[in-house]
Parts: sequence; C-alpha cells; structure tokens
Amino acid sequence: MLTRTDRAPLGVAIFLLALFAPAAAFAEDVISAGDTAWMLTSSALVLMMTLPGLALFYGGLVRTKNLLSVLMQCLVSAGAIGVLWILVGYSLSFGTGNAWVGDFSMIGLEGITPDSVSGTIPTYVFVMFQGMFAIITPALMLGAFAERMKFSAYLSFIVLWVLIVYCPLAHMVWGGGWLGADGALDFAGGLVVHMSSGFSALAAAIFVGKRRGYGSEPMPPNSLPLTVIGTSLLWVGWFGFNAGSQLAADGVAGLAFLTTQTAAATCVLAWVVIEWLHRGKPTVLGAATGAVAGLVAITPACAFVSPLGAMAIGVGAAVVCYAAVTLLKPRLGYDDSLDVFGVHGVGGAWGALATGLFATEVALDGGSRGAQILTQLSSIAFTAVFAVAASLAILFVLKLVLGGLRVDEEAEYEGLDLAEHSETAYSTPN
Repeated sequence: MLTRTDRAPLGVAIFLLALFAPAAAFAEDVISAGDTAWMLTSSALVLMMTLPGLALFYGGLVRTKNLLSVLMQCLVSAGAIGVLWILVGYSLSFGTGNAWVGDFSMIGLEGITPDSVSGTIPTYVFVMFQGMFAIITPALMLGAFAERMKFSAYLSFIVLWVLIVYCPLAHMVWGGGWLGADGALDFAGGLVVHMSSGFSALAAAIFVGKRRGYGSEPMPPNSLPLTVIGTSLLWVGWFGFNAGSQLAADGVAGLAFLTTQTAAATCVLAWVVIEWLHRGKPTVLGAATGAVAGLVAITPACAFVSPLGAMAIGVGAAVVCYAAVTLLKPRLGYDDSLDVFGVHGVGGAWGALATGLFATEVALDGGSRGAQILTQLSSIAFTAVFAVAASLAILFVLKLVLGGLRVDEEAEYEGLDLAEHSETAYSTPN
C-alpha cells in the first residue's frame, strides 16, 4: 500500500506525463529549429549551384565571345523561374491536382502562412528549397545549345518548359502523382532534374542545329580555371541538393551527404584513369566533368544506397558518361556544346537505374529488387519520352511565334555577348 510520501512523486510523474504527452503526440507538427536551420542552409547551397556554380562552370567552357551570354542565361533563370515558381510553379508541382499535375489552389502561395508547417519545417522554407531546384533545372539545358540561341528564345523556352515539363514531373514523382505512387525511387532529382533537362537539352540541340564551324574549326574553352571553380562550387552546393532533400537534419541526411561525396570522389578518380588509358594523358576538363557526372548519378540514389553502393555508382557513371561524351556524340554527330546530355541525361538515367540495382534492403522496404529495377526502368523510359516530346513541341511553337530560335550568321560570328547584350567579358578579347 502506497503511503502519502510514496504517492507524491507518483502524482508528480502522472501530472508531468499528462502535461507533455500532447506535445509528444503532435511532435511531427512542431517546427524544429535544427531542421529549419539546415533547410535554410541547403536552399542557399542549391542556389549557389546556379549562381555562381553553373554560371562559372559553363562560362569557362564556351568561347570568350559568348561568356557573358551564358552568365546572363543563368541569371535570368534565377529571376524568371524564381518569380514563376511563386506565382504558379509550386502549386502545379505540389498542389493536390491529379496523377499528372497539381492544381491552381496555391497560386501566389495562397493559403500558406508563417504558421504553415511541412513536416518539421515552415512551409515557406519548403517552397523556397524546391524553388531552387526549379531554377537550376532549366539552366542546365543551356549548355547544349550554347553560343547560338537567341536570348528571347531561351527565356521563352525555359518559362514554358518549367510549366509543361518540370512541374508535371515534379508532381508525378514528389507531389503525389503516379510515378511516386508506382514506387519509383528518386530521392533528389535523377528523373525530375537531370534526366528531364538532359534529354530535353539533346532535343533542343538537334532542333536548333549545330554551331557554325562545328567539326571544322577549333572551339576551345576560354577559361578552364573558371570551369574548375564552378565545378568546386557545384560539388559543395550538391550537399544541400542531396542531403537537404531529406528535409531534416537526421541520419538519412547524413547518409545522403556521405554517399554524395563518395560517388563524386570515385567518379573523378575513375574518369581520370579511363581518360589516361584512352588518350594518354588525364585532363583537368575530364576531372571536372567526372566530378559532375558522379554527382548527377548519385542524386536519385543518395539516401537509398550504402557508401559501397555509391562507389559502384561513381564507377558506372564514369564509364557510361565518358562513353557518351567521347564515343556516342562524335559518332551520332549532334552538337551538344557542353555535353549536357552525356553528363546529365545519361548520368541521370544511370543513377535512376543504379538506385534499383544497389538499393539497400531498408530502402526496398521488403520489396523485390527485380520489381524495383523494372519500376526504375519504366520511370526512365517515361521521363525520356515525355521530356523529348514536350520539349520538341515547345520549340516548334516558339520557332513559329518568334520567327526562329537562333541568331543569324553574323551575330554568331560576332558572338552573343555583343550581338545579344552589347557587352564584352574583357576589354581586350582573348
């Protein structure tokens, strides 16, 4: 029998349990300061991937007379898509909608307030993080048709492309659509970001046509140091891209962080070895390309594979992307100026497939590996066909409306910096 002295601590314990039990029961609806801080940081890291990371990476690869045009295209992607995302892009991607696309219920972020919560972070932070993905994805494509597309055509193309290609794919995979419901695994954007941009870029490069002089005159990069700096910024920013996709500062984010680094490091090493054996000397440009290829390939798989699986993905990315860039492109003869398809299209497809091949048992959640591989293959096929078909339709309409997509021969010879923007990158051309 409990005495009064015994009952006092018990009563206090029951009181405290009753007091804090509601908070524990609804903990998932409470904003976590740590998660929020991590997601704010991740959002900034992903924006850094576009500005200045991608801008410098691509800017160093084009000829001097087109350097500013590439920087401008990255800048305008951040501006135009940043506005479009708030107005309608977020709603089309994450609104209730149907199996294919979201609805218009959150136009202008209608209904979202500072008190709105997504998991353990403010919904405004989730909106911002996802918006950074929408900004960089169309900017990735510009490398395929660099040095020849009109600025007006580029701006029109990326706006329509985000509405017609990116937002539906984001909804299908992450927003409650059919690809995600069907079991496709894409943690941070192998399908939504890299495959969509890579295959669309190939379609655009072929549709717009080759650069004048392509194959008959040298078109060397204007500054490999700029490209290496851009690569470094992309590599650092990718930790926010991949680990941030967990939307929390937890063990899964830690795994994604680790596998991202592991795959990139492995792919750099493998690419250097392959190039060394194939061409006799390793190049800085090859190492930079290998880093990006490894980062692309691990993106869909980063939270679903072990570090050893990440190494296998990195080696595979080096093999398939190197083959696409050095063997496939010359044989087929298309002019993908900065190898967007070879790195992002092929690398993204390999990463999506490798997610099924190397997923851990935890990631498979009791499912069959064979079934998961088939699901990954079907999602790859759908993304490739959808992105290409929709992009070609957009380009065809824009060609009719704008009277052409590329600058004239004189402007291309002069360079897009002067022809399109009346500026030069340096006072004395290189």
